[in-house]
Amino acid sequence: MQKTHNTLSENIRGQAVDLLNRHLAAAIDLHAQVKQAHWNVRGPAFIAIHELFDKVSTEVEEFSDMLAERAGALGGTAHGTVQTVAKETFLKPYKLGIASEKDHVEAISSALAAFGESLRESIKESDDFGDPVTADLFTQLARSVDQQIWFIESHLPQKSAA
Repeated sequence: MQKTHNTLSENIRGQAVDLLNRHLAAAIDLHAQVKQAHWNVRGPAFIAIHELFDKVSTEVEEFSDMLAERAGALGGTAHGTVQTVAKETFLKPYKLGIASEKDHVEAISSALAAFGESLRESIKESDDFGDPVTADLFTQLARSVDQQIWFIESHLPQKSAA
């Protein structure tokens, strides 16, 4: 940890940095997964989904900066190398070779949902160890993830209500 005038204890800052780096790895992986879908989606709604995935990838890429910058603000070091990401991400690997809109929409929705679930768990965890500001960052990211899932799932066929 770097010396800082941040008034949180080094113990709290260290726990927060660990949690932030865990999500940084997943956010970088998530960004790559969305770009994979963006580059490879095919089907009748191609342009709409292709452009949507590009917008989602931009949003997710911002998550990485926010997580890394919070780690730095706490006196920590952001771990965002490809090697670290490959070792530390908690997301399932993206299935290569898929092309259909539906398959990509399902895959990206699932990856976003897994990331969102972990964010929600981290809201409570960071609040419990005494860093409400990091908890607020996780809340902000979870809100955005929920919105991105909504946008993407809007491209799935709707089942009629019973």
